This record gives sequence, C-alpha cells and structure tokens, in this order.
Amino acid sequence: MTGAAPAAGPAPHGDPASPSAPAKGGRGLLRIPLLQKLVVTDVLINVVAYMVMRGASPQYVDEIMIASLLVTLLLNTGLVYWSLLPLRTLEMTAGRVAAGDLAARVSFSRLADRNVSRIGTTINSLLDQLLADQARVRYLTAQVIGAADAERARLARELHDSTAQSLSAVEMLLTATWNDTGPDAPKGVLRERIGVMREVVTDALREVRTMSHRVHPSALEHLPLETALEVLARRTLEQTGVHSEMEARVHAPLSPRVASVLYRVAQEAIGNALRHGRPETVSVRLEVDYTRARLTIHDDGGGFDVARAESARTGMGLFVMRERLVLVNGELGIESGIGRGTTVRAVAPNVMEKA
Repeated sequence: MTGAAPAAGPAPHGDPASPSAPAKGGRGLLRIPLLQKLVVTDVLINVVAYMVMRGASPQYVDEIMIASLLVTLLLNTGLVYWSLLPLRTLEMTAGRVAAGDLAARVSFSRLADRNVSRIGTTINSLLDQLLADQARVRYLTAQVIGAADAERARLARELHDSTAQSLSAVEMLLTATWNDTGPDAPKGVLRERIGVMREVVTDALREVRTMSHRVHPSALEHLPLETALEVLARRTLEQTGVHSEMEARVHAPLSPRVASVLYRVAQEAIGNALRHGRPETVSVRLEVDYTRARLTIHDDGGGFDVARAESARTGMGLFVMRERLVLVNGELGIESGIGRGTTVRAVAPNVMEKA
C-alpha cells in the first residue's frame, strides 16, 4: 500500500483567520482582563455618582449613593458572570472530548476574560494537533496492515506454487512406487518405509494447504463473502468437531474491501473461539444491504471478561480487528462474560469503490 502521508489537521482555532478565534480590533477592548474591567467600571460609576452628587440637593445624597452601589453591584456581577462563562464551555468541551468527540471545540464569548480565552485557544490548538496525529496514526496503521496482507499473499503464493507443488510431486512418486511394490515382493521393508513416507508427505501437504489458506485465503478472489464464510466455518470448525451454523441475507453487492475486512474479522473471531472458548456451536450471520454490512459471530464457549482483556492487551487479535474496521469506517462490538459465550459484531458501511 503506497501513498503520501495525510495532510496536517485543520488550522488551529487560535489562528486569527479562524472564525472561532477571539476577535481583534475594537472588540478587543471587551477582552481586557477581568480585574481591569472591574476597576474601570467602578471608577466610572464613582465618577458619575460624584458629579451627580455635586449638582444635586443634599437630601438626595443617600439615594444617589445607594443607586451607585446597586449599579456597581449589578455591573460587577454581570462582568464576572460573562467573563467566566467560558469556564463552563471549557468544562462541556472537556466532557465531550472525554466521551470521544474529538471534533468538539471551545467557543468564545465577546466579553470573555482574555486569559480565559487564551486557555480555550490553547485547548483548541491541542485538539487540532491531536486530530492530525490520529490521522497520521491511522495512516501508518493502514500501511502496516496493508504491508502485512501483501506479505501474507506473497507467502501464500509461494507455499502454494512451490512447496505444495513439490510435496504433491513427491506424494505422486511415492504412491506410484507403493503401487508397483506388491505385498509379495521381496522388498517388504522398503514398501513399509515408503508407506510411512507417503503418510508423512500427505499430512505435510494437507498442513501446507491449510496454512496457505489461513495466511491468505483465495476464496474471496473467486467466491462471494457468504460462500467464503461458509467454507471458512466448515473447514475450521468441523475439523475440530465443533458444529457450525451459517445464515446469510445478502440483498446488495458488497465492496471488495469491506468483504476482505469482514472475512478477516470472522477468521480471527472463530480462531479465538476455538483457542479460548472451547465451544460446541459457532454461528455466523451475515446481513448486507445497500447501506451497510453486518457480521455477527456467536459461540457458546466459556467466554471472557471483555474489559479485562481490553485493558490487559495480552494479544493483538482484538486490536487488529478494530483497526481493520476503522480503515473502512466500521465498528466492532464484543459481548461476553465468563460462562456466557461470546458475540462479536462487526458493522461497516457498504460503500462501493469507484473504478
């Protein structure tokens, strides 16, 4: 898989060109620090009150003082409220980011304190950089998975075209020699040894073919996904004595890329069930329409603690399944519990690639 690295994330929100950045020019006067706003406001009110008292009758001095105090209190309360209002926005933005919404950004108020607004601008810049880093990580993940798939395909071809062909030729020669050596021939020992060698070569050939299929299944190159999944379940499960159930509801053509990802998820999920769950039955269900594809794999095995497995990360199976689905904008869901079996659900949008 080749291609240029993804472009950097969106311009930081602290940039003057950004529509959500703090305004400049005349509106910048509204963004002076809160302490300065309070001092200027109190001075202006007191000056106005003093000038009013000088021209007013002495009997109204008390009323003017009370009115001045009330106005000062109201203005100070309003200034403090509007200046610190971005703190609530910061809290709400932090909550959305913690919930996974990395597109959340801190909005700005015209009366916000300049220092508080600077904090919001910094947070927005950090979130922009985080999105850019996430895009780069996903790009590198796609490169790694693509390179691994290409290497698996090359190895599978070599196993099939070279090793398997050689073992097949040896098997044919041994079979011919076995047939030419009758049971009454004087070389009974040779016949016995050839029989043992033929069994070994036959087993090795079967293992090579199975390994070639697991490393890079060629079924998807010639069969639709539902048939390939049925072959996978039959080959993998029935050899171990596990009963398999297959159900498919395909109402639209499936994107080859999505089909490959879902097949890999099924391969990993079935393999995990056999390695860890010891199930008696594994069911595979595929639903495809023009908008999405949904794959559900359920086994009645021993199950496991999903949260503990996710945090421990003792294996790469769950991580690789999730990353494969992320590459096609899909999602992976896992439900399991000790003694309750395991259900793996993979959902991906069915978007046909343009030729």
